[in-house]
Amino acid sequence: MNPSAGNETNIKLPFSFIFLSMLSLIASQVLLLMHGDFLIDGQFRIPGIWSAAHLFILGWALMIAMGAMYQLVPVAFLTPIWNEKFGFAQFGVTAIGTLSFAHFLYHDPQNALIPGIITLIGILMFLFQMLMTLRKQAKPNILTLFVGTALVCLFLTIGLGIFMLYSMQSGAGASYYLSIFKSHLLLGMAGWFTLLIFGFSYKMVPMFSLSHGYSMKPAQFVYPFYAGGLLVTIISFFIDSPIMLTLGLLLQLIGFSIFIYHISLILKKRVKKKLDRSFTFALIAILSGGIIHLAAFISALIGSFSKIVGPLLFMYLFLWIAFSIIGYLYKIVPFLWWTAKYSKVIGKKDVPALKDMVNDRASTPVFIGLVIGIVGVAISLFIGSKMLFIISQLLFILACVMFCFAIIKVITK
Repeated sequence: MNPSAGNETNIKLPFSFIFLSMLSLIASQVLLLMHGDFLIDGQFRIPGIWSAAHLFILGWALMIAMGAMYQLVPVAFLTPIWNEKFGFAQFGVTAIGTLSFAHFLYHDPQNALIPGIITLIGILMFLFQMLMTLRKQAKPNILTLFVGTALVCLFLTIGLGIFMLYSMQSGAGASYYLSIFKSHLLLGMAGWFTLLIFGFSYKMVPMFSLSHGYSMKPAQFVYPFYAGGLLVTIISFFIDSPIMLTLGLLLQLIGFSIFIYHISLILKKRVKKKLDRSFTFALIAILSGGIIHLAAFISALIGSFSKIVGPLLFMYLFLWIAFSIIGYLYKIVPFLWWTAKYSKVIGKKDVPALKDMVNDRASTPVFIGLVIGIVGVAISLFIGSKMLFIISQLLFILACVMFCFAIIKVITK
């Protein structure tokens, strides 16, 4: 196989993932709007909600993460992507699998196994691509551990999802279905996405804040606490132990708290005193994640975790994972496009400054709309207000459209 030249990835590859993900984002939120009645009534396990959730998580968040990794892995680990042609093939398989999976979950969930397997093949292709890329890294480091473990969690998440589909058809493992379902959610959200965000935050926070001379020693404590917390929590699901659950959530809280502290230390070493608004939004998402972890631990400690786990998962998915992704994308996409289009002609002709590739001020109303929309939806689910849900969800969809428009506009510059 011929690796890509240098450490630069063909810009068409990450952007293929990013553009498809934006369509999935809008579609998933429209689906949720259409099924507001069920959400208000607390009915989450219905085809429409399944479809919207997987379209959001697989079609948007996962595709975004894949696209970003095709560009960031070579930069972070100083090694080129193993094979770009394989990457385009993987995009095609994953796109077909993800979209058809969401379609079957909505219209015919009993026959969603085959699209789910296609999605699994696409993800396995991605994992193989990353494995072949990371194995060429000259000296593995703590970032390799975070990203590598996140990839393992992704594999386990999809594997458990496929097993649940098989269980629905055959009845195999029915007695462990709920435990597997909980593990599927935990590994997908706190395993794959959180560990991945941890890993790349250690590269992007210093980059976007111009921080130098900071220590990476705290990261050596973040990993064992958080990863250990995930393992203990999964065990608690299978042995049905509230004490183990509380301990697992405590370990995750400690790991996340050390991560917040470490990021604050890195920011103290920054040269750039005034941070961009979009980047600040990503930092606020980190604080939100810490608060949600604290709320999860306290609720488990007082025995009310099962009562509020739904709203906690909702807030974790949006206020931590989604907002981190959106905040970072406002910085990553302009950087990708500017580097691909203008880096080789600097000094030969006039080129726009990187800061001019996206209107940072215009990101403020987008972020405000996203926050108000999500908080409004969370409140509407808590008090059972259909009107508040519709208004809040429409506001969130509008903010998502504005975000997608801002990202698309970058490639016109």
